[in-house]
Amino acid sequence: MKKVLSLFVAAALLGAQGASAHGIWTEQRYGQFEVVYGHGAEDQAYVAEKIKGAWAYDQRGQMIPVTVERFSDHARLHPAAQPAVLAVALDNGVWSRNAQGESVNKAMADVPGAVSASHSYKYSLAILKAHAQIPDALKLAMVIRPLKDPSKVGVGNPLPVELTIDGEPTSGIALLDDYRGMSDASSVVTDARGRANVIVRNAGLNVIAAQAKVAAVDRKDVSERSLFTSLTFVGEAHQH
Repeated sequence: MKKVLSLFVAAALLGAQGASAHGIWTEQRYGQFEVVYGHGAEDQAYVAEKIKGAWAYDQRGQMIPVTVERFSDHARLHPAAQPAVLAVALDNGVWSRNAQGESVNKAMADVPGAVSASHSYKYSLAILKAHAQIPDALKLAMVIRPLKDPSKVGVGNPLPVELTIDGEPTSGIALLDDYRGMSDASSVVTDARGRANVIVRNAGLNVIAAQAKVAAVDRKDVSERSLFTSLTFVGEAHQH
């Protein structure tokens, strides 16, 4: 079981942590696959070079080539064929906390009086088609994986999910069941197997999200990793 240092779950934390308050998800706009960086209904411009990886898969879970088009304020994905699954990784850099408790997007060595540093990573998994097979080995450090087809669950019904960090099921992680609509309201917490049932909130785009802090891996200049991950899909009307 993955050891989690601390969790981000409520508005008090989401408001103060600039590096942790925002997440990413994939959304179709004007027929294009856009990587959105935001907090709730508000999305913001970001440095497109922070997108460090994008992966597309067909209905059977086979990889499709995908290129990343980088604009001055965001990134757009161009899969070679219509994908069933999209995954994205964003490296949001090192955030150091100074003596006043403020987070600065710089290394500790560049922040006078810095007391700690966290490397921020953000991930997104998008399910775009019904009956899509999700590859077992996604190149994301933190994943919310649906355990049944999310597009067929129906609004108001529970979707079973499993949350993993570095490939290990992780307990005690709060899930935000409607990150875009109610970004500060967590719903359920993962159990000892890293699993939970999340209620599907929307007949349209659903963005389920989670955040956590875990120990840094082989890094001396940062004390921890700050992770955000989202699962997106388009829900259907209520089903019985």
